[in-house]
Amino acid sequence: MTSSTPLTTPDGRYIVVRGRLWRCTNPELPEPERQAWVERLMRARRDVAQAKRTQDPQAQREARDRVDEAKRALGERGPVWWTDGAPDYTRCMARNTPYAAWYREVETARG
Repeated sequence: MTSSTPLTTPDGRYIVVRGRLWRCTNPELPEPERQAWVERLMRARRDVAQAKRTQDPQAQREARDRVDEAKRALGERGPVWWTDGAPDYTRCMARNTPYAAWYREVETARG
């Protein structure tokens, strides 16, 4: 793992950013579809930033809606993409979830 590679839970469901869990993209998405949605997501995020710079609330709302649409299509928001009935821990601190022991071990190993 490099410094630019996010820490990912052993089951591949989440990345950990500053101790918080964020849902990963659905690994079952075909690569061309995933890439197309990632491109739309990045374009929408740039549009959010531009709308903030120009102080255009309507453009900002529209761009944020496109961010949400892309994140849902990628499986990062909305219904979970796994099928075993496990709950969604998105936005939870890893230390407060069933991943707590794993996270402690990883943090200890990383120093």
